[in-house]
Amino acid sequence: MADRSRDGMTIGHWLPLLGITLSAFIFNTSEFMPIGLLTDIGFTFGLTEAGTGVMISVYAWSVMLLSLPLMIVGSRLEFRRLMLIVLAVFSAGQFLSAAAPSFPILVLARLVVASAHAIFWSVAAVMATRLVDESHGPLAISMVATGTSIAMIFGLPLGRAIGLAVGWRMTFFLVGAISVAVLIYQAICLPPMPAGEPFRLGQLPSLLRNRQLVAIFVVTLLFASAYYTGYSYIEPFLARVGGIEAGAITGALTVFGVAGLAGSAILTRLYDRHRSFFMSLSIAGVAASLALLVPAAGSLGLVIAVCVLWGICGTMYSIAFQAEVIRATDRDTSSVAMSIFSGIFNLGIGSGTAFGGVVVTALGIESVGFVGAAIGAAALVCCLATLVLPAASKVRAKA
Repeated sequence: MADRSRDGMTIGHWLPLLGITLSAFIFNTSEFMPIGLLTDIGFTFGLTEAGTGVMISVYAWSVMLLSLPLMIVGSRLEFRRLMLIVLAVFSAGQFLSAAAPSFPILVLARLVVASAHAIFWSVAAVMATRLVDESHGPLAISMVATGTSIAMIFGLPLGRAIGLAVGWRMTFFLVGAISVAVLIYQAICLPPMPAGEPFRLGQLPSLLRNRQLVAIFVVTLLFASAYYTGYSYIEPFLARVGGIEAGAITGALTVFGVAGLAGSAILTRLYDRHRSFFMSLSIAGVAASLALLVPAAGSLGLVIAVCVLWGICGTMYSIAFQAEVIRATDRDTSSVAMSIFSGIFNLGIGSGTAFGGVVVTALGIESVGFVGAAIGAAALVCCLATLVLPAASKVRAKA
C-alpha cells in the first residue's frame, strides 16, 4: 500500500498517534506551567513560593482522587467520544484560569483542568497501544512520552517566556486556544475505538490482588514524591541557590525536554530486551540528579548536566512503568489500572510538592534535592525488592 511505511505503520496509525502526542503536549504544558511561573503567580496574589506551590499540590491530589471514579464512569463511553469531551473540559479550564480574579478561583479553575487530566492520562497510553499492533506498543507509548518531552522543550519554557513578557494569564489563554485546535484535529483524525466491557467497582479487589501491579503503584508513589520534592521548586532553587539568571533558568528547564526525547528514543529501541535494567536505571538516575543539585548549583554547565540525566531518566520511568502496567493487565482492565497509576503518580506529585514546601520553610530551599534523593533511594530499593529480583527469580526458575 502507498501509505505504508517501512516499519509497517500506516498513515492511519500515525495521524491519530500524532493527535494523542499533541494532546499529551498540551496537558503536560498545562500541568508544568505553574512550576515555571511560580514566582510571578505568587507575586500577583501576594503569596510566597511555598504558598503558591499549594496550587500544584491541590491539582495533583485532585487528579489522584478523581482518576479512578471518573475512569469507571468513562469506561462506559467509546474512547473517541471520551477524548473529545476531555479536551473540551480541559480548554474551558484553561480559559477560566486565564480570567481568575483571585487565587482561590485560580485553584478552582485548575480543578476543572484536573478533571480532564485525570481521564486523559488514564486512557492516553491505552488508546495509543490499541491504535497499533502489539509489536509497536512501546513505540506508541513513547509517542505519548514524546508529547511530555516536547512540552518541557517548548511548552514549559515558552509558557514561562510568555508569562515573563506579557503575564502568566496570557500563557493559560494560549494553552486554551491550542487545546481547541487539538480538539478539532482529534475530531477529524481519531477513529472510533470501543472501550471494551465497562469496569465495575466490584472488579477492583481482584485488580489490587495483582502483586506486580501493586508493586508498580508503590514504587511509583515513592518515585513521584522524590521527583517533585525537588522539581516543583527548581525555578526558585536555581535562582536563589545557584544565582542563575532568569533566561538561563528557562534554558535549563528546556534541557529536561530535550533529554526526555533521548530517553524516549533509547526506551523505544531497547526496553523489551532489558526491562529490569531500565526500570532500575530510571529511578537511580533521578535520585542521583536530586543528590547532585546542590554540588552542581554553582556552575551552569553542571546544572545542565544534571538536567540531562534527570530528563533522560524521568522519561524512561514514564515509558517503562506505563508499559509494565499494560503488560500486567488485560484489555478490559488496562485503562482502569492506568487510571490508578495516574492517580498514584499525582498523589506523589502533590505529596512531593507539599513535602518540598515544608522542607523549604523548615530547612531552606537548598535542602530539597537531598531530601528528594533520600526518597528516590527508597523507591529504588522497593523496585529492586518487589519487581527486579522476583522477575530474575522467575527467569532462573524457567531455565
